[in-house]
Amino acid sequence: MELRIKRVGQRGEPLPLPTYATEGSAGLDLRADEAVTLAPGERRLVPTGIAIQLPEGCEGQVRPRSGLALRHGIGMVNAPGTIDRDYTGEIGVILVNHGRESVRFERGERIAQLVVARYERVTPVEVDALDSTARGAGGFGHTGGR
Repeated sequence: MELRIKRVGQRGEPLPLPTYATEGSAGLDLRADEAVTLAPGERRLVPTGIAIQLPEGCEGQVRPRSGLALRHGIGMVNAPGTIDRDYTGEIGVILVNHGRESVRFERGERIAQLVVARYERVTPVEVDALDSTARGAGGFGHTGGR
């Protein structure tokens, strides 16, 4: 399956296109297209310098990088972020610093992952009752702690 990628923005020399870090990786690495420093508690939209055109029936899921979370407390405010198939603008990643120190990202550093996933569209239908299940309306913590 192909993922069409267009470079956008004028922030310097072209960065490498997103790539898989290993043969078994599920996500393509997204890179910061500008240098950014995040103070503790700060969040910022970080541009990637690319736009994509997703295949029919697919969405893009932008996910945080676990190493950044563990080492620096860096996460994403809306993880995973969803890229709809019909969005063709620049991909931006909303990073947040949950750590105690400022963290600097240089242009070209890997900041997130992009997973392309298939989805199904449904037709909402109002009904008077839902089928019975063992769980029913049991909510958070309903299945117990152990």
